[in-house]
Parts: sequence; structure tokens; C-alpha cells
Amino acid sequence: MNELRRNGVLTEYNVPFIEQRADPYVYRHTDGTYYFTASVPAYDKIVLRKSETLLGLREAEETVVWTKHESGEMSRHIWAPELHFLFGKWYIYFAAGEQDDMWKIRPFVLECQSEDPMKGPWVEKGKMKRSNDDIYSFEAFSLDATILEHKGEYYYVWAEKVSVGIQISNLYIARMESATKLATAQVLLTTPDYDWERVDIWVNEGPAFVKKDGRIFMAYSASATGECYCMGLMSIGEDEDLLDPKLWKKERYPVLRSDRRKGFYGPGHNCFTKDENGRDICVFHARTYLEIEGDPLYDPNRHAMLMEVKWNEQGYPVFDYENMVKF
Repeated sequence: MNELRRNGVLTEYNVPFIEQRADPYVYRHTDGTYYFTASVPAYDKIVLRKSETLLGLREAEETVVWTKHESGEMSRHIWAPELHFLFGKWYIYFAAGEQDDMWKIRPFVLECQSEDPMKGPWVEKGKMKRSNDDIYSFEAFSLDATILEHKGEYYYVWAEKVSVGIQISNLYIARMESATKLATAQVLLTTPDYDWERVDIWVNEGPAFVKKDGRIFMAYSASATGECYCMGLMSIGEDEDLLDPKLWKKERYPVLRSDRRKGFYGPGHNCFTKDENGRDICVFHARTYLEIEGDPLYDPNRHAMLMEVKWNEQGYPVFDYENMVKF
């Protein structure tokens, strides 16, 4: 019974890639090595896996590379780590709260100068720094930062709640000066406009990027973290100004949502990678059952899943459970 509760009702589609790993992130390095990190159920540490193949991550040994503090900053809710290689070094971007103020979620950075990020050491670089002319960023609940590299520049994209009203979670973008500081002030990319982005709470979060044939696509997640959690999509031409919000096109309907028949509940917080054959792969988390006891945030059974991304005649990504990677 415990095993059934842990896995839910499995179908031919929803067998997890890696169990109990939410907010999954896969990075493929220039040498072809795959790395995996994610939020762990206790939200108390950052783990890494390493493999020469994408599917090899499933059984790869997991290494704890950093553990939360006992008090103060970075002592509670260690969320959504991402591993990136920028400016000649390894970095992990993650969000964290404080033991005495657990919802004071802010973005932080770890740095590693070793060739192998599994071996460290990892050095704390503190909270992400906003640009000198920015008085707003990271003053409120901020999380889910990712990095977009484009034409030799790096862009930092993250979710942050506005500090007034009903605490809406928006997505913002800024160009980076360094791995730990922004060069430009925040630009609002998207706010929850549609009904499917406003279920229980108004949320846009979890940005992730994939490029194809001259266009940049940003998938993101919306609404509360239960069955209503889903993925939306925005895009922009590769030669357009990424910091001009008017140039981004937002799709009217979600591109991936819960499917009771196939056993997916609350799909979202994805990333993109390529497998060894060059196929685009969407890595996302979902539950395999509907009924959640207590707060969905503390339900441990958000599992990492793999889906091949197909492309339609218009050059847009297609997210379909029929294209799940099977195990």
C-alpha cells in the first residue's frame, strides 16, 4: 500500500524517470556529460548526479554538494537548483528561505572552480545582485531563476512576487554582468493574464528555454502546485531584443496540463535538454495520483519525467504524453 501511495497508479505513460525529485534540471556539458539536480522532498540540500548518457542519470549515484544552514539565510526551503557553466566556472542557482522567516525566499548562488562539479568545493557567493539602477529586484519572494545564453550574452530569468496587493508571481528578465550580478534592471516578461494561470493562486514561474529554427521558446508554469499546475509558452525571434516585452508572444492556452487518463497530475517546472541522438527532451515533474494529503508543497511525490518534444509545421514545440520516454 505504501508503494502504491508513493508511485500512484502507473500507466504505460507515467513511469517516473527519477522518483521524488521535483523541479528537475538536466544540464549537458560541452563534453557530452549529463548532470541532474532537483528539489529534494526535505528541501534541505542540493544534490547532483552525473552520467555519460541521459537515461544513465536514472540509476546514477547521487552526491550531496551543499547542505542548508541551521539559521539565517539559506536555512529553509532550498528550492529548484540549476547547474550552469558560465564565465569559465560552474554555478548553482537556487532559492532559499530562513528558519525564522521561511517565506523570505530569495535567489542565491554557489560557485565551483573545479573541473568536476561533483567533487567541488562549492563556495557560497551570497544572494544574486541586482544592477546598480534597479531598486526592485529580489525585494520580495523570488525563485526559479534560470540562465539563457544568446549571442554571447547571458540573461537571468526568474519569478518574483509583487510586493503589494495579492502577491502575484510574475516572470522577469535581465541581462547579466557576471555570474552573480545583473547588468540591467528587471523587465516584466509575463504576468498571470489567463484563467488557467490563476487557479487558487496567481502564478507564473519555472521558466525554461529551448531554441529552434530562429526562434526562442520559453515554457513556464502556472497556478497552484496541485492538479491545476500546468505549462504555458512564450516565444520571440532570435534577432529581436529579448529585453523588449512587446516582442514576446504569449500563447493563449496551456501547452501541457493534467491528464487523469494517462496518470499525470500537476505537470510543470520543466527544463530542456538533448539526448545523445539530438532529440529535444522536456524534463518536467508531475504526480501520479490526484488526492494529496495536506499542503501539496510538502507532498514528496513529484517525480521527474521525460518527454520527447516534437515540432509542428509552424515550427512550434508540441508537448504530448504520447511522446513520453518509456522505461
